[in-house]
Amino acid sequence: MMNIVRIGTVVVIGAVALTSCACKKNSESTDRKETTRIEAGSQPGVSGNYVTPDYEMRGEGYDWVAVSVKQLSADVIWLSVRSRADRKKPTCTFDTKAYRTNDSTFSTVAEGKTVIIKFGAESVTIATERPEDEAALYFFCSGGATVAGTYKKMDGPLDVTQVDKTTFSKILRLQGIGFHVTSKPKAGKEELEIYPFGLSVDNRSITQLIDGSVADAEIEDLNSDGFPEVVVYTQSGENKKGSVVGCSVNNGKSMSSVHFPSVAENEKIGSGYNGYDEFSVVETYLSQRFPIFENGKETGRMRQITYKLVEGEASRRFVVANINEYDKN
Repeated sequence: MMNIVRIGTVVVIGAVALTSCACKKNSESTDRKETTRIEAGSQPGVSGNYVTPDYEMRGEGYDWVAVSVKQLSADVIWLSVRSRADRKKPTCTFDTKAYRTNDSTFSTVAEGKTVIIKFGAESVTIATERPEDEAALYFFCSGGATVAGTYKKMDGPLDVTQVDKTTFSKILRLQGIGFHVTSKPKAGKEELEIYPFGLSVDNRSITQLIDGSVADAEIEDLNSDGFPEVVVYTQSGENKKGSVVGCSVNNGKSMSSVHFPSVAENEKIGSGYNGYDEFSVVETYLSQRFPIFENGKETGRMRQITYKLVEGEASRRFVVANINEYDKN
């Protein structure tokens, strides 16, 4: 596998930002609304594990690759490609969110190329939309392997003694700089690692133990200085309470952590908070939204907080730029 870094970003900016978001990512914004409070894999359909033919011969030492699909909503899936990792480094590692294009097909983007994910009765096929773009799916594998191909659906979980234990992996790049964001189980928690590449002085990674799991990651130049930031969204507990781990590039030379305030630090934000956060990046803002609760029940209202990245005394930090409430439907 290539040592590279992934990351993601998320923002929502009040009423004005909502209009901007609709123009920039209309379908994605719609999907976020649809996926609120829907458990991954809770819907029937395409969810499950799909494997290459060599999986049946794993006991004889054969390498294999698997695709795990979780259905986030009727029109959104989370797809993870994992492989055997008990005897050598994993062959392929790839995570992505994909969106429905018709009854049996979803699409996503990898390395700037459109990727088609087509489901059959007992199989899934992954390929680039244009044959000339197929090299994009080799990027996530080693030894000349590719994510592309047809995988057969299987019953039950993957072989836990062999499967790659990486729970999240994403590579993100912007302005000539990239990040590989990964997480793996460690000491009863998840170890998040953000590994940069393309920095002129210091490309050392940052690691951090987190409660819960990584939900997604994004990359964007949030302070408009010509260099990117990476934001990693985490969630923990039964109510999937969210937080953000961020890193900012310093003049193209190194990266440092960015402070993200907890909900408890601001009474206006924390009132009625009970988890189920959604994060996204729109333009140069980071957005967080969640349903408002009262006496343990949802009120039907949503709260949206917009954050701006600013210079702090010791490091950059996110500060609240706007708080907005609106009806959920």
